[in-house]
Amino acid sequence: MNAKLDGRLAGKVAIVSGGAGGCGSAASELFAAQGASVAIIDRDGDAAETLASKLRDAGLRATGFGADVSKQSDVQKAVGAAQAKYGNADILFNHAGTLIVKPFLEIEESEWDWLMGVNVKSMFLMTKAVLPQMLENGRGSIVCTSSISAVCATPGEVLYDATKGACHMFARAIAVEYRDRGIRCNALAPGFIRTPHGMRELKDLQAMGVDATEEAICAQQGRLCEPSEVASAALFLASDESSFVNGAHLFVDNCFSAV
Repeated sequence: MNAKLDGRLAGKVAIVSGGAGGCGSAASELFAAQGASVAIIDRDGDAAETLASKLRDAGLRATGFGADVSKQSDVQKAVGAAQAKYGNADILFNHAGTLIVKPFLEIEESEWDWLMGVNVKSMFLMTKAVLPQMLENGRGSIVCTSSISAVCATPGEVLYDATKGACHMFARAIAVEYRDRGIRCNALAPGFIRTPHGMRELKDLQAMGVDATEEAICAQQGRLCEPSEVASAALFLASDESSFVNGAHLFVDNCFSAV
């Protein structure tokens, strides 16, 4: 963990979607270590509860919930269970997501619908389920995982890029609509990350003939980003330290998008 452990989320309730693996797991661990009660929601319910159990063994507060966050019934059940366990949420980290790397003309309609569901509809459903709790409290911070792919197009990632562009504007629009009711919503846009998801992306891009070796990526952003660095950025946006940051897109890419 890169962030200093100072209890900055003490007394907060945080919900993390896609919270059992990769950057989501790193965020779940960091949020709990910073004092939050963390509801870890993941398609792999066993992995979510295994991580939560590990955190509880360390004296932290966390519970795992299995849910497909692209399905309204799953979302409502998991969010309701988290509220019953910990009370109203103060923080929502909309992190669940995945990718498809494929030539545009080979993308099937079913693949378009599926990835839009996982990457975009999930944010709609999770935010719609959690936002009333925040409005009841009169405050709340929502962080949505976008990507450099929202602004930097890559061959073979038309569908993925489109979903992340939607994430960017979703976060900004929620912020504008609910700013005066105490809600902040920001997008987090990582570069290439050293996770199983990130390494698979590089492999799939290379298979399409894209120069996406680790060496090539290092030339663009210095090195691969570590999951803990994404988690630390999410912590900043989730915490009161970013109290006047709203509707922003925070790039965690070491200049990839600036070059």
